[in-house]
Amino acid sequence: MKLRIKGNSIRLRLGQSEVRRMREVGIVEESTTFDILGGQRLDYVLCTGPNLPAITASFDGGRIVVRIPTALLREWAETDRVGIERIQVGSGGRELKILIEKDFECIDAPADEPQEDAFPRHRFDAACTAGEQD
Repeated sequence: MKLRIKGNSIRLRLGQSEVRRMREVGIVEESTTFDILGGQRLDYVLCTGPNLPAITASFDGGRIVVRIPTALLREWAETDRVGIERIQVGSGGRELKILIEKDFECIDAPADEPQEDAFPRHRFDAACTAGEQD
C-alpha cells in the first residue's frame, strides 16, 4: 500500500493483493521506520467495519488509520471503480481529503520500481481512447 500526503489530503493506493486482502481479512497495514531518529515509526492502516457510516481517518501515536464501511469496500473492490474519496470535516471546519485508489501500472515507472502487483492499465485504456478514433 502506498501512502501520499500533500497538505490536507491523504491518498492510499492498493495493489491487487492488497485489495484482495481487504476483501478477505478487512485490514492492510504498512509502516516506515526512521532509524536516524532513534527508530521512530509511522504506521498506516486501512481497515473496514460493517457499522461505519462513512470513510474516516485519524492520527494518534504515529499511526494513521483510515476506516471504510464494508459495503463500500466490497463495491469498490469488486468493480472497475478506481477510487473512492471523502472530505472529512474536523473541528473548526478544517477539511481532510481522503482518497483510496487501486494502484495501476505506471507508463514510465523507474526500472527499480516493481509493478507485478499493480492493476493492469490496459483494462481502462480502451475507454480512454475510444473517442479518439472518430
